[in-house]
Amino acid sequence: MPFTTRTTRLLTRIAISAIVLAVFVMHVSSSPRFEIIDRMENYLYDVRVRLTMPGGIDERIVIVDIDEASQVQLGQWPWERDTLADIVDVLFDDYEIKALGFDVLFAEAGRGGGNEAFAESFIARNIITGFVFKDSLSKNEPEFTGALPAALIPESDLADFNVPFVDAAGYTGSLPALQENAAGGGFFDSPLIDSDGVFRRAPLLQRYRGNLYPTLALALTHTALGSPPVGFKFAGSERGGIDLEAFRLGDREIPVNEQVAVFIPFRGPQESFRFIPARDIVNKTAPAAWLTDKIVLVGASAAGLLDLRSTPVGQRYIGVEVHANLVAGLLDGTIRQQPAWSNGLEVTLLFLIGALVALWLPKLSPQSSLLLIAAIVFLNMAGNLWLWTTFKLVIPIASIIGYTLIAGLLQITYGFFVEQRNKRHLSYIFGQYIPPKVVEEIDASGAEVSLEGETRVMSVLFSDVRGFTTISEGLSARELTQMMNEFLTPFTRVIQENRGTIDKYMGDCVMAFWGAPLLDADHAKHALLAAFGMVRAVKLLDEPFAGKGWPPIRVGVGIASGEMNVGNMGSEFRIAYTVMGDTVNLGSRLESLTKQYGVDIIVSAGTVAEIPDFTFRELDLVRVKGKHKPVAIFEPAGETEKLDDDALSNLAEYAAALAAYRRCDWDTARTLFEKLTERNAELLYSVYLDRIERFSHEPPPADWDGVFDHLSK
Repeated sequence: MPFTTRTTRLLTRIAISAIVLAVFVMHVSSSPRFEIIDRMENYLYDVRVRLTMPGGIDERIVIVDIDEASQVQLGQWPWERDTLADIVDVLFDDYEIKALGFDVLFAEAGRGGGNEAFAESFIARNIITGFVFKDSLSKNEPEFTGALPAALIPESDLADFNVPFVDAAGYTGSLPALQENAAGGGFFDSPLIDSDGVFRRAPLLQRYRGNLYPTLALALTHTALGSPPVGFKFAGSERGGIDLEAFRLGDREIPVNEQVAVFIPFRGPQESFRFIPARDIVNKTAPAAWLTDKIVLVGASAAGLLDLRSTPVGQRYIGVEVHANLVAGLLDGTIRQQPAWSNGLEVTLLFLIGALVALWLPKLSPQSSLLLIAAIVFLNMAGNLWLWTTFKLVIPIASIIGYTLIAGLLQITYGFFVEQRNKRHLSYIFGQYIPPKVVEEIDASGAEVSLEGETRVMSVLFSDVRGFTTISEGLSARELTQMMNEFLTPFTRVIQENRGTIDKYMGDCVMAFWGAPLLDADHAKHALLAAFGMVRAVKLLDEPFAGKGWPPIRVGVGIASGEMNVGNMGSEFRIAYTVMGDTVNLGSRLESLTKQYGVDIIVSAGTVAEIPDFTFRELDLVRVKGKHKPVAIFEPAGETEKLDDDALSNLAEYAAALAAYRRCDWDTARTLFEKLTERNAELLYSVYLDRIERFSHEPPPADWDGVFDHLSK
């Protein structure tokens, strides 16, 4: 039964990222936009505003406040027009202000007269009246009342412009007598409040009957600067049209969006500008330094008169101070811009992060995945804030953060609940055969692992304790069980440390294989290293066994490499994940030959071919029981580069002796084997000396091929 492949998992990961990505790309392209993302964007915009406000008091702009204390002295609002005329005269004659803007609508004549005096106070002074545009008209509502100022840009200058200005349906203006004497006028309504009710942007211009009229802040700034020429700056568009980039105010270029709207550059929290009570103007008690050559706005903070706005820096922000912030931004060039290419950047980042999340996250643990997601969010926020502060650019960030968090957490959830389920299944199926580390590699690799039978080139190992039957006869059942546990445990550990799969325990015999369920290009080498480890392990048991009165044990190991069948095999009642085939049978025979040649490990020619960096001593050419074709058998001498000169010399002398034996040169062979025996009395040399002695008296047939037949198992 195949597990989920790497390709399937990768495609699933990509699908998760792609589905979430599609939602956010649709939002960026406004088809459709999702309110929750817009709300998140607005929140993050407000955070950036609050984090980067310069703070302090802007001394250039002053607010004359219609506050409660002034109403106590001057009466309830609206004040007599004579009083207002006095305030205007004092501001210009006594304090010599630069310009004055009214965030107040004078749509009706005063109750107590004095309208003429108030109108005359406007003459030849930089005074800007306020008026209100209507975005729609109700039934029977008049289209307009009062008078409008002269248009800042008349319709005749807009013939070739294709700009989606904010259009007004009507207006409520100042009394004609006031407007005629004023230097200009500006609207103070807020047609671009965001969906959450927060005032973040303001149009510099609105269109009415084809003409363009300025906001109060723009009209006041324009007048304070000496009424410089105004216009628009356009840039080439990839769509083949023209994009509105900026509004020109003299030599200033004010970044605007397609509706000629700007982000209001809030200087700080409420009262970032000096508020002077109106009564202090009438009483002439305000310090002259606060007002001389300043731009002045008249507005109200008194309870019942408050023009409150919800802004990024306060939920109850006095409306006149919003105009003051905009005037300051127009003067300083601190208005931020959302460039036309911001959507392209947003989509590009979404695709890049999408690829990163889909392709990289699957390689990481849940903890590392969370760190990566946090890093992506942090780097994007840091980069976005850098563009905000250094270049005054407003680049949308909510879609990036939202996508990263949602796609990332979905990927982690998929990894935890789906892939962990596969990992648990793998552990259940293979945990009894192979080490947990290999199970983890199987899962991490995503390779298709099957329990169905298949043919592979692999290595198999058989180990057996020599003389175990005799040893066991001298032990009680309890001691025998304890002894088996104590030598099988290190055997198992060595096999698993070398990536082996335990096939079965057969009494004192252990069978293991390499190359399944996970492919292993070094299966033969890993099997050989396990064999070395098993030989060392039993020698380390000598001392603890002696302490318990147990005899020392020795082990013989046989390894064969080649094609074999691997998979779940058995009956409907019981199955086992095992290997079968001639190579497996050969491995079993090789293990049994170790005691006959007096060596610990015997490997097949197939194993030797798989491990070129090891040196092997050919033991014999044999025909084992159950096989008609002779096979060469070898003993590992060790890693070639670690063999010393003595070892290499002995191997060379042995090879010469074996060659003499196979060409039936018995005298030479005898001399060489006797010489080897003098240095090291190995059973192997005795085996060949015995054969030479027999063949000297009973020569083999003329067609003898050097093969020795082992008829016993």
